[in-house]
Amino acid sequence: MKIKDIENLEITLLLDAMYQRYGYDFRDYARASVERRARQFLIKTGYKSISEMIPALLHDELFFQTLVREFSITVTEMFRDPSVYRVLKEKVLPVLKTYPFIKIWHAGCATGEEVYSLAILLKENGLYDRATIFATDFNDEALEKAKQGIYNLENVKQCTQNYQKAGGSESFSQYYHAKYDSIVIDKSLQKKITFANHNLVTDHSFGEMHLILCRNVLIYFNKTLQNRALNLFDDSLVPGGFLCLGNKESLLFWEKGKKYESIEDSSKIFQKKYLPEGLNMSNEKQ
Repeated sequence: MKIKDIENLEITLLLDAMYQRYGYDFRDYARASVERRARQFLIKTGYKSISEMIPALLHDELFFQTLVREFSITVTEMFRDPSVYRVLKEKVLPVLKTYPFIKIWHAGCATGEEVYSLAILLKENGLYDRATIFATDFNDEALEKAKQGIYNLENVKQCTQNYQKAGGSESFSQYYHAKYDSIVIDKSLQKKITFANHNLVTDHSFGEMHLILCRNVLIYFNKTLQNRALNLFDDSLVPGGFLCLGNKESLLFWEKGKKYESIEDSSKIFQKKYLPEGLNMSNEKQ
């Protein structure tokens, strides 16, 4: 057996051990991403092989938690991809304004910067007070940082530029205050946000959402897991509701993709169609 094949088997056993012991299922994550992160973790820990890590994983929960953090993707920033927020402002929020209240699910929220960006957008467009935002991730450490709303001061310049490009109508500085080498998000932006642990691999859907954002998460899943996540979103989204994905993600190969129409191709924002009562997609294909 070649070294590459042995390593592949070791990673398979590692992932199975994580699932069997702790219930965290990374087996359907994109294999290249899993392999890269497993190797990075191997270098950090000083073990000679991935298989040597398995006993530590099984018997040491702190070791497992460290490994989960390595597998968790937390790359984010305030108003990341500003054009997406501009499209949300111009094409999605006017529709949401027609509802007496709105429910939003931000899946894979990481450390929360994009959740607060959305909260600012809602606030400036008169929708924040009638919104309920559920921000979820499987990484408890990232969720804790999101709840605190404390971020590196060094990033403020980039965040301010993103905010302006996104069509922000106020001064970005009013949404935080500086403290030492950090910024602290204004508490008024937190009152409508509920942060919670949710795993797209194993957990169930949220009901009756008007907007779901899950940006740059599906690219780390294989096709099986992408379909599972998209089906969760479909089950959670009201007819006429909106789904916002990352700029490299698509509904193209999803079996229910025809239920959605693109609002703006480059921003990957889709609206769930209103289907006539009694008609489902299986009827439509016949």
